[in-house]
Amino acid sequence: MHLQQIDRWPNTLRDETATLRQEIAAHLQRHTGNRTNIVTPFRGVMMAELHEPTPPMSYIYEPSLSLIIQGEKRVSFGDTLYTYNESRFFLTAVNLPTVAEVPYASAEAPFMSLLLQLNLPLAREVIADMEQHGNRINRQNTGMSLGAADCALLHAVLRYLANQDSPHNSSYVSDLIQREILYRILTSEAGSVFRETVLTGTSSQRVSIAINWLRENYEQPLKVEALAQLAGMGVSTLHHHFRRMTTMSPLQFQKQLRLHEARRLLIAEPVDASSAAIRVGYESVTQFHREYKRMFGATPMRDKEQLLAGIGNLAIAIR
Repeated sequence: MHLQQIDRWPNTLRDETATLRQEIAAHLQRHTGNRTNIVTPFRGVMMAELHEPTPPMSYIYEPSLSLIIQGEKRVSFGDTLYTYNESRFFLTAVNLPTVAEVPYASAEAPFMSLLLQLNLPLAREVIADMEQHGNRINRQNTGMSLGAADCALLHAVLRYLANQDSPHNSSYVSDLIQREILYRILTSEAGSVFRETVLTGTSSQRVSIAINWLRENYEQPLKVEALAQLAGMGVSTLHHHFRRMTTMSPLQFQKQLRLHEARRLLIAEPVDASSAAIRVGYESVTQFHREYKRMFGATPMRDKEQLLAGIGNLAIAIR
């Protein structure tokens, strides 16, 4: 498995970034209530506070910026493991199935994170403005990447939250700050793939069309030729760019979507493994059991038992 490791800030920057994170944490905890909680206080923003570790949980990241305010998180996608903390942001450019885990959290040292959904139409405007003024956007290859959560980005996020929490909240000001946040992302080492994905006509944007179709129709039989036609690409071209962005083929991607959805069904609904397999599109329950165990390390029902036992208070928070 490939590893994307966390970085730590140099001593000269720790004090300023720590102060900014403390101010962001104050906004966050006003909404979480200083307890294990996952909330969406306003549109496009999700806040999480956890007082205990979480087991590896299936999660589909939409185009978003994820910031850890305190703690550490592990996100696995395909054969790549991203481990990051408050010094790095986690950028997702397309809808991708992952397994996410919070290895350390307690009431004394809670895990706190902030996820901002990215406004793609606004991002196109920012990219156009940047190109007009000759700004450079760095190169990156995959649909997920890490970037430095530096003071400039944290300042922008803090101002965005302060505006949202203000009784005189201005949507005009929010849009301006969102533009700055997008600018900070695009000029980071993680910005290139995001740019390619949101611009119409690029190979990444065409692959994102295929990815979105698969996410919405994962239970349907997959015909790669039809998927390539939908994306406006040849089959071999689709395979090449799809693997570049997701590290897997369209068929492997569909299988991951099916298994993640089956896992969600097993936890959230009173269904058995066979019913979950059929609902997500498997024709062979035996094959489903085999692939589920290979991916999650346990049979479906055993995995369900372990997850429900390990989630604890988090299950209450999610509901």
